[in-house]
Amino acid sequence: MVALVRVIERITGSAGLLIAWVVFPLILASVYEVVARYAFNAPTIWAFELGYMAMGIHAIIGAAFALRERAHIRIDIIYMRFSNKTKAIIDTTGYLVLFMPVVCWVSLGLWDYWMEAFMRNEHSGQSAWNPLIWPFRLSFFLGFFLLALQGLAELIKCIRFLSGRTTEWNPTDG
Repeated sequence: MVALVRVIERITGSAGLLIAWVVFPLILASVYEVVARYAFNAPTIWAFELGYMAMGIHAIIGAAFALRERAHIRIDIIYMRFSNKTKAIIDTTGYLVLFMPVVCWVSLGLWDYWMEAFMRNEHSGQSAWNPLIWPFRLSFFLGFFLLALQGLAELIKCIRFLSGRTTEWNPTDG
């Protein structure tokens, strides 16, 4: 199980670091659009769509990396007062009852959403650029799939702690 957790965390870590680079084309496109629009009075037909697509991809695929790094917003006022065992029980219950079922259900729905766009050769219809939309929708599926994988790794870490296989409660360790 430790090896599986390490593989999953290597995948989500690599995806997170790779997708972080999407910010640079987003910045360049935004700067280009502002300069073209205001300095040359020649707005682009593609900057808006490129911007929301890049930001969407960045956020959705980065979610698994954020879970891996325990970077999601959490209200710790009560949680931090519990013992490590209670924290592990709360996390395990949350992953089993809420997180995994919802993330897997959404992943399956996003697979269908992507396939429909792919089969129909669907375009965005948001601007004159009108790009193919299936690559963007594929990123939704990939993001939730990676989130489900990382959720599985977190669940395994909780179970390992509760079963006594590890003595320290540190959910960021494999």
